[in-house]
Formats: sequence, C-alpha cells, structure tokens
Amino acid sequence: MNQEKLIEKSSQYLWLPFTQMKDYDADPLVIESGEGVYLRDIYGNEYLDGYSSLWLNVHGHKNEEINQAIKDQLDKIAHSTLLGASNIPSILLAEKLIDLAPEKLKRVFYSDSGATSVEIAIKMAYQYWQNIGRPEKQKFITLKNAYHGDTVGAISVGKVDIFHRVYKSLMFHSLVAPFPDVYHHPELDDADEIRDQCLQELESILEEHHHEIAGMTVESLIQGAGGMNIMPKGYFKGVEQLCKKYNVLLIVDEVATGFGRTGKMFAVEHEGVQPDIMTIAKGITGGYLPIAATLTTEEIYEAFYDDYTSLKTFFHGHSYTGNQLGCAAALANLEIYERDNLVGKTQEKTEVIENLLEPLKNHPHVGSIRQLGMICGIELVLDKETKKSFLWEDRVGYHTTLKMRELGMLTRPIGDTIVFMPPLAASEEELAQMVEIMSEAIEITTKKYAGEKAV
Repeated sequence: MNQEKLIEKSSQYLWLPFTQMKDYDADPLVIESGEGVYLRDIYGNEYLDGYSSLWLNVHGHKNEEINQAIKDQLDKIAHSTLLGASNIPSILLAEKLIDLAPEKLKRVFYSDSGATSVEIAIKMAYQYWQNIGRPEKQKFITLKNAYHGDTVGAISVGKVDIFHRVYKSLMFHSLVAPFPDVYHHPELDDADEIRDQCLQELESILEEHHHEIAGMTVESLIQGAGGMNIMPKGYFKGVEQLCKKYNVLLIVDEVATGFGRTGKMFAVEHEGVQPDIMTIAKGITGGYLPIAATLTTEEIYEAFYDDYTSLKTFFHGHSYTGNQLGCAAALANLEIYERDNLVGKTQEKTEVIENLLEPLKNHPHVGSIRQLGMICGIELVLDKETKKSFLWEDRVGYHTTLKMRELGMLTRPIGDTIVFMPPLAASEEELAQMVEIMSEAIEITTKKYAGEKAV
C-alpha cells in the first residue's frame, strides 16, 4: 500500500489518544519501523526517539534479546488467564519484582497499563479498610497538578485541570494538598521554605480528616504530565512520615520513574521511602508489551485472605492480566539491566545530559530546566525575568516539537514544557544530537513567537 493511502486510512479510521485529530490531519505521521534509538516513518525519514516512545523504551527498538524471549515464549503459549490459574513467566517476574522493590512490598497484582495499576491501588486501599473494619476511611488525598492515568478512579486522584475538568461529574471527590513547586511558586523562592510550608498544609489536612482518609496518591519525586515538576529534597520523605503518623496508606506512582530513569531502579530509593502500595508500568518490559503491576505489603494482602463467604475477595481483573508474552519480555528486560549495570550507566548519562543542557539555561526563552536522572523538562517562557508565559493559544511548545520533527527528532510537549526523556541505551553521541536538535528548534520557534509579540 502506498504512503498516501496509509495516511488517508489513518485519518479516516483512527482516533489517536491525547491528540486533537485536526492537528494530526494537518501534520500526519505514520511510523513503519525502528532500530536502536531511531524511528522510521513510511517515507523512510528517520527520527531520534527523544521521548522513549512516550517514556517507555529502554534498550532501543528491535532489541534482539527481548525479541528472542518473546519468540521463545510464543513456542510455548501466548496467553492463558490469570483468573484462578497462574503461569510460569508471571511467577518468575513477580519474584524478580519483589527482589527489586522496597522491602515492605511483598505481593504483585498484574494489569496492563499505568492507569489500571493506579485504579487497582485505589480499589485495594479502599477495600483494605472495609475488610479490617474501618469503613469510614473512604477518601483520598492527592497533590495539585497530579496525574495518575485516565481511568475514572485515576482521574479522580488527578488534578491537571485541562485533562480532568470535563469529567468532573464522573469523578469522586479527593482532598487536594499543594505540590512544592519551586519554580512556579507565587511568593516564595526558597526550596526548603516551600517544602516545609507544603508539608504543614498536608499535615493540616491529615489532622482534620485522617479518620476518613484511606490513602494518599503521589508520583515519585517528579510530576510527569503535570509539568515535569520536581519535589525539593526531603518533601517525599516528609509525606511518608505524615502518612505513617496519621495511619493513611501511602500509594506511590512509579509508572514513569521506575526502572532506572532517575538513576535508581525506583525513585523511592533516593529518599528511602517505603510505600504501602506502589504502581509500576512503562519500562517494565523495556517498552515492548503492555504489562503493569501493583505491589503491596503482606499486611494489605492478608486483609483480603479469608474464606470466600467472607466476601473479602478482591473482585478485580483484566483479560490479559499476567500475559505470558509480556512477562517473558519483562524478564529479559530485567536480565539486561543486571548484566549491563544499566542503572549505574544511567547515573553517568545523567551528568552527560546535565552538561549538554547547560548552555540552554542561558537562552532568553528557557525559564527552567528540570532534570531528574534521564527525565527532563525544558519550560519555555516569553520573559525569563518575570517568568511570563507565551500565550496559551500560540502553543509554542507544540510548534517547537513540530520543528524538532522536521530536524529529525520526536517528542511531545506538556504545554510549553518540552519533554526530553531518551531511551536509557542512547549513546553520548546520540544524546548530543538530540540536545542539538532540541536547542535549534527552541531557538527558531521562540524567536518567531517572541518576535510576533514584540511587533
């Protein structure tokens, strides 16, 4: 089938996620193949994968070892249900995940995406209190600008207004605590002062409502879709201590941060945080197949363990839960992590990226560069001194990423914040190429829109 026909069919039949299809029809893109850190479209154009195919890819595309693991599993079986029957790869992967996870976590419940892993965590936390005789604990605390996925439960503990407001009448009410956003704080600029103020406000909420709060959801150290905002040092540990003090389950979302992206296998390790429930996805299979997991403590698990007639069973499951192909890919993925010391190499590349981004800090329209490991957000502003934003309707971040595509690199923005999250396997040379393209695109696009405002 020729390229034009494929473009026509994509426009005629597909509805893409988080995409205004009018935008897509104006600038369509159809990916045909990939290898290493490159993607290739149907016209043969190559693009550096600057966002790991939405924060997923680890070892690059077409990794021979993961490919072979999937092929080997296909020779045995592609899928059998986990409802009432386990399978070999799911058992072995669960053991491996518990070996890697914080020590409090002892049980693995599988699903197929970050959103479903969070949905499961919410339902587990809610039912846990019911099962142990505390039915009054039904509410959840979340943070301003939090994002945990797009199922109804996940959006109910999400607070990114542009994504969630249209579904307001579908959502259950959550208590909202402030996020210690240092760059955007309207009054303060001292990170420690902002941290302490936010922890005080969180404690006030807990003090008043702890008797009715089941859990608190929090992204691990950095907010992703909420703007790539990083917690000041000590805040995350403070949240853990307050949840423990007020007997509230701590639910940590490691969907984006897990599997080495921050320089630790899981971001909770940076401050020694021990969640009661932790959600993982994205990098778990190296970006190959949809596997996710919700990890819990033995105490939570045992609250559901009883005779069937007690009705304490966790009535939740997905058709492809614990799929053998996905679990086989995940096991091969984690073998590569160990053999190649990938987390250690990520720490080294973190410094490389930091040095590469250093010149951009002086750009007149780069307000902030926020980096945690190999996760980066570059916020574009009209005025660096006042932090004044470009006009929302100008969509400067979006147009910058279109320019990057022209120059040979793919990513997606969050508003006017450019996401830079390359595969962990990217070489120093490839990282330098990506930053060069990103810098050129920022220069061209911001100059155009800043110039238009000056006229």
